[in-house]
Amino acid sequence: MSSEHADPRPARSRARLLDAATTLLRTGGPSAVTVDAVIRASNVARATLYRHFPSGNDLLAAAFHALIPPVPPPPEDGTLRDRLIAALDGFATLVIEAPISLAATSWLALGGGLESSWWPRGGPDTESAEVRTLRERVAEQYAAPFDAILTSPDAIAQVGDVDRAQAVALLLGPVVLGKLSTLADFDYHQVARAAVDGFLATHRQGGKSSAASTGSVGA
Repeated sequence: MSSEHADPRPARSRARLLDAATTLLRTGGPSAVTVDAVIRASNVARATLYRHFPSGNDLLAAAFHALIPPVPPPPEDGTLRDRLIAALDGFATLVIEAPISLAATSWLALGGGLESSWWPRGGPDTESAEVRTLRERVAEQYAAPFDAILTSPDAIAQVGDVDRAQAVALLLGPVVLGKLSTLADFDYHQVARAAVDGFLATHRQGGKSSAASTGSVGA
């Protein structure tokens, strides 16, 4: 059968299920996205839901994925410090105004019914496609702008070929901690600048701290 004559009902059912799940997630958090609640909100049969999403984890992962905003483009102009600060400021704004990425990370890290934590330790068969796709999307959301900056010729000349996973953890960690701390007077953008300055101070080529850092990574 040609694609133009394909039955549109499965796609419509999936869209209704996903719309119901994202609405519940946005208004009530992960605990609100239950199979029964989604069935009621979407008016889709339980059997149909399980044809699209074999488990509640798959449904919640798809809802998280649908709500995560696009990856912000990395800044193209300025010094390495300026570009890192701009990227980290953008991440801080995202955490403040649209914290769904952080919520997805917390769900994955706390288990989400999974065996592995945020960065998968097992093989690709240890989790479902929906959860694996969400995990990859969250990692991209966090790392992509910094990967682009840290692999630029200017960055390599200044800090070398750094361990980018470690670099992202060092840069994003203080901002994420600020969100988790729920401190009302936490200055995300000031902390972002301090994080960048600390990272550059310990990784610039030619400095004693840079050499020590390189040695510890290679150990």
